[in-house]
Amino acid sequence: MRFASRMDRLGTESAFEVLAQARKLEATGRSVVHLEIGEPDFDTPSNITEAAYSAMRAGATHYTPAAGIPEVREAIAATMSRRGGVAVSADQVVVVPGSKNILHFALLSLVEEGDEVILPDPGYPVYRSLTDFVGAVARPIRLREDRGFGMDLDELESLISPRTRMVIINSPQNPTGGVLGAADLDRLAELAIEHDLIVFSDEIYSRICFSELPEPIWSRPGMAERTVVLDGLSKTYAMCGWRLGYGVMPRPLAQRMETLLINTSSCAAAFTQLAAVEALESPTSEQAVGKMVVEFRQRRDALVQGLNSIPGVRCILPEASFYAFPNITGTGLSSRDMASRLLQEAGVAVLAGEAFGAGGEGFIRLAYTQGLPDIEEAVRRVAGFVEAAAPARVG
Repeated sequence: MRFASRMDRLGTESAFEVLAQARKLEATGRSVVHLEIGEPDFDTPSNITEAAYSAMRAGATHYTPAAGIPEVREAIAATMSRRGGVAVSADQVVVVPGSKNILHFALLSLVEEGDEVILPDPGYPVYRSLTDFVGAVARPIRLREDRGFGMDLDELESLISPRTRMVIINSPQNPTGGVLGAADLDRLAELAIEHDLIVFSDEIYSRICFSELPEPIWSRPGMAERTVVLDGLSKTYAMCGWRLGYGVMPRPLAQRMETLLINTSSCAAAFTQLAAVEALESPTSEQAVGKMVVEFRQRRDALVQGLNSIPGVRCILPEASFYAFPNITGTGLSSRDMASRLLQEAGVAVLAGEAFGAGGEGFIRLAYTQGLPDIEEAVRRVAGFVEAAAPARVG
């Protein structure tokens, strides 16, 4: 079979590859602590599940308008208006079966072959994969540990060329847990307006934060007209398997995304959309989210404290999301060797930092999406592995 050349430009998500490897080890009787996959271990709040059941029993098992059920788009618009302090209307909202579609459709709609896209490094691998897939040119902007994994906006400005079309930001961030500060967002907004750039803002972790976030970039004057926001229910409400994401964007782009939906997946499932209204509007859902965030904070604190007690490992405290991104250069191991050997020799599944870009070399990503006993066991195993297996340490 002869494949189209564009298929060679697609990458993958290493989390799913490592998960598959870990499951194979478990099938042989090995014990594995799973810190590789970015999926909360909590059950979806029961009121949301019940809302889906009720919707199905009421007949919500048919096609919906491609961009989403009007009631659902209204609920999302109201939620986003409260978050950003600016008016968002339902016709700016597009509901999709999985939030990656928003990124793919934005690139298809706005970026020509040969155009340049500035994206974070380390960053979510799909940013680079889909940028390459549509024939655009990726321009990585390094996120550095000594800046709390924030962007150097002077460096970003130096990357802007006449071919630059889009800047992708992710705050709170995967894989580092970093957050872009208000001053950086202000400067980025100025650059976007000055150079006529689109900002693609991935805000999927915006509710899993341990301090107050700055106002989103699209709340700044002139930015609603040039920002595409990606969000969804997976992380906030422990609904990864429900596959419901959404985007907020200028109306003309929303119309084109609707056309893309008609030509691809048709629509998101009706009953999951109606359950989203319960998720977004019910006080019960908000209480459940609050409890999850408290638990994530406890896990974060235990994990980071444990990692920082291991010689050769240092980890800054993540401000948000459910990821820790420790620096392991002091062990003398590469990120790939560390991740591979932790799985095979210690039974701890993590991701190599280099899977998130060249800027991730020297780091590993751990998702604190398991309970405290698993977190504590993982720290013990990592410490034992480093003590026994790491070569002479550097510095």
